[in-house]
Amino acid sequence: MSYFPRYLKEYPNMHTSFPFHISLNQLNRGYPSHRQDFLELSYVVEGWGTETVNGVVHRMQPGTFTFVLPYQIHEISTDAGSPLLLYNCMFGMDLLAEQQNDTGLNPLLQETNELPSFVLFQEEEEKLMKAIAEELYAEYRGEKAWRLVILKIKLYELLIQFDRKRRQNSPLAIPVITERKSRDIMHIVQYIHMNYQEELRLSLLAEQFGMSQSHLSESLKKTTGQTFLHLLHDIRIRHACSLLVSTNRSVSDIALEVGYGSYKTFTRIFRETKGVIPTAYRKQIR
Repeated sequence: MSYFPRYLKEYPNMHTSFPFHISLNQLNRGYPSHRQDFLELSYVVEGWGTETVNGVVHRMQPGTFTFVLPYQIHEISTDAGSPLLLYNCMFGMDLLAEQQNDTGLNPLLQETNELPSFVLFQEEEEKLMKAIAEELYAEYRGEKAWRLVILKIKLYELLIQFDRKRRQNSPLAIPVITERKSRDIMHIVQYIHMNYQEELRLSLLAEQFGMSQSHLSESLKKTTGQTFLHLLHDIRIRHACSLLVSTNRSVSDIALEVGYGSYKTFTRIFRETKGVIPTAYRKQIR
């Protein structure tokens, strides 16, 4: 009998203009195998255990920082008598580059195999990372002016420190990837996330990235667990939910904004995905 890990598609605050959430959690018995379609990072403050990311096992201890890409399968096991206390942060891919022409930290999404998904910070570096994580957590829980700007700065700081450290530990790592037409499947997934408003078709993507339609379709299914259309609809409806919650724009305007030329099609797909029509969803959330 085949075993399928849990597929997580929701996290607090995701249906907003700033899809970001951070929490401080204690794991007494680990966390079961799962994958999700958003980004996740964790930083261990106390405790010991092991974590598996796409079949690669590493130890978890104070100072361990892990960065998990969308659709990677991972799980955590806690050592007996040593519960893990860790910061856990979940956020959307668009926070790494809000505009298509802004490279931001996009390269972090493309190096799925060349660099490790974790590093261990020790001594002064551990103190620095813990301090940044604490500041990020405190800012998230507060309501001060420029809160969202500080959150993004601190998030970037954590990710940059992590990437520098793993490159330092991996001298043979390839340079930062910047070639736009990389065939790496995660680059294509990212492209869909960043261009969901356009008239995307499997045939056009296959031609653009130099792949056959069948190979691209199989690769997307293997990586995301979804067909191309399911993935595209999922991304569009997620952004529609954000606009329904955070703006007063009409449903028809939102349908066009997220890539649906037909209001009827948008309403049908929305109902199939969320169980209610867009206007009812807006009333429920508000």
